Amino acid sequence: MRVTLFVTCVVDLFEPDVGVATVRLLRASGASVSCPSGQTCCGQPAWNSGFHEDAARVARTTLDALDADGGDAVVVPAGSCATMVKVFWPELFELVGDHDAAQRARTLGARTHELTAFLADRPLPLRSLGQRVAYHHSCHMLRELHEHDQPEQLLDAAGCERVPWEADTRCCGFGGLFSFKLPEVSEAMADDKLSSLAAADPQPAIVVGADGSCLLHLRARSEHEGRPIVTRHIAEVIADALP
Repeated sequence: MRVTLFVTCVVDLFEPDVGVATVRLLRASGASVSCPSGQTCCGQPAWNSGFHEDAARVARTTLDALDADGGDAVVVPAGSCATMVKVFWPELFELVGDHDAAQRARTLGARTHELTAFLADRPLPLRSLGQRVAYHHSCHMLRELHEHDQPEQLLDAAGCERVPWEADTRCCGFGGLFSFKLPEVSEAMADDKLSSLAAADPQPAIVVGADGSCLLHLRARSEHEGRPIVTRHIAEVIADALP
């Protein structure tokens, strides 16, 4: 199988090691990987802000790049961006009257996968890490893509001890531009989630998630409050378990 990697803005700008780990995992699963240079943003920030024409212009550039690459599958190491491609691109392009792009988006979306969902069905040669982790279920993966078990199964396969915590499925408060528009609410949501984490027993060594933006938000808020936590994208954790 040949996979087209949609690397995402957060990975590209803030967490490039996640991209490296993603490629390692995809290759270990038996896939060859390409990463078309023409891709940009999925358009989600503009879409969520109501700027449909701007969102479509950005998304169309990425659609063209991913579509032209011709991979058997498109893999995205972020639930939010995968959701934008699979769920909202067709709606976005129909809204601006670009019916051809909407149809191409539907076709591309059918072969687009969030990373853990793609890997869950493919064997990986993993060793046991023996790490104690708390997993954060991000909103788009859980509520739009309906993915709950896949990342947990990967962590189990890598020999991680998952620590249960009350707020593991609760929103972190980031919400893209929501955290800029309503910072007080965003911070309160993050603090609520972090308070629940502090009450977990035993305490996890790291907080793991499949959306870098959520982890960035939780990490920044914990540092601001003087209770720093260690966060890692699930791709980095699972890649550590490769031989």
